[in-house]
Amino acid sequence: MDVSQITSLATGLDNMELANKISTLVLKKTLDNQQSMASGILDSIPQLPANPAIGRNINTTA
Repeated sequence: MDVSQITSLATGLDNMELANKISTLVLKKTLDNQQSMASGILDSIPQLPANPAIGRNINTTA
């Protein structure tokens, strides 16, 4: 192998490593954002009433 080919290969591998690190960081940030959005949606769901007989059954015979 020629010296210029070795340096080119080393540079290419460094670029691939950097691209992988960036992709991983973006994925982690996206997952964190989705988790916070899902938590917000779940927190916005109203609580069930204190009486367990209310709001849990649907009358399908009416």
